[in-house]
Amino acid sequence: MNFSQIRWAIKAALVMTLLVVSICAFAADKKTPGDKVAAVNGVSISQVEFDRELDFFVKRVAARGQQVSESEMVKIKGEVLENIVEREVLFQESKKKGIQIKPEAISEQLKSIKARYPNEEEFSKMLGNLKMTESDIKLQIERGMAIQQLIDKEVTEKIKVTDEETKSYFDANPDMFQQPEQIKASHILIKVDTKATDAQKAEARKKINEVQKKVKKGEDFATLAKTYSEGPSAPNGGDLGYFRRNSNLVKPFKDAAFKLEVNETSDIVETQFGYHLIKVVDKQPAKKLTYAEVKDQLNEHLKKSKMSAEVNAYIIGLKKDAKIEKF
Repeated sequence: MNFSQIRWAIKAALVMTLLVVSICAFAADKKTPGDKVAAVNGVSISQVEFDRELDFFVKRVAARGQQVSESEMVKIKGEVLENIVEREVLFQESKKKGIQIKPEAISEQLKSIKARYPNEEEFSKMLGNLKMTESDIKLQIERGMAIQQLIDKEVTEKIKVTDEETKSYFDANPDMFQQPEQIKASHILIKVDTKATDAQKAEARKKINEVQKKVKKGEDFATLAKTYSEGPSAPNGGDLGYFRRNSNLVKPFKDAAFKLEVNETSDIVETQFGYHLIKVVDKQPAKKLTYAEVKDQLNEHLKKSKMSAEVNAYIIGLKKDAKIEKF
């Protein structure tokens, strides 16, 4: 795993003030009066808090199927501690600025977090595993929202991107605005398990053959997809939307689809998922996007880039004026 990606992920979590990260990292000093890893203006950051956040981040990386080397782990530990320190600096500044979060806003955010669990019992189980109470979570929600409001007020609301900036970026990066050929297609899928027997494959083949006969008779493709397709796009008439040659669709499917003309339907195509009939609905040739087409998205992109830089600068300024100790 590239460390720059790890660092970006950690910084992004700070900039966006991800409440779930804060929640999983929570450990009040009253629960851990002993070891501490740092202090910000006299407010302690406990070893337990650091360990929980580090563990949470490493699990997120592992969930993406990525490995962390020992050398990267050393760097990650430094970044995790720095992020906890920075969040504390920001929270203390939010209090100085008189930012207060309304109870109803906290309740609404708590409701949103609870909705991630299938039921109240699972939510309570999560609390038990973390040795937390609902009050603990509310406190962390309040902290997270206060930090976000501070960043919005002191940084985000002041960021402006002019038309001159967007046009200059567009002109300086022509390769970024080349749009490759793309097609819009629909399909009908009869599933075949990778471990299917010959008899099961034959049955699936029979089904797709019957559907193909209906297509050749002129029956509506979308209606047939809704009736017979076993893929997730079936309720939408098999519509897959627009996709490019470098999309994550399987190669046999893409190869067959890009050979078709508009309104042409393929022969039966076999992939690891089963048997498909593919119909191309539209084709868009490769082209260079115009400035008018990308102006709004480009404005948003530049605004986010500026925000990242400005938030970093703002935090550095706050840290210079804070008494930070690391143990």
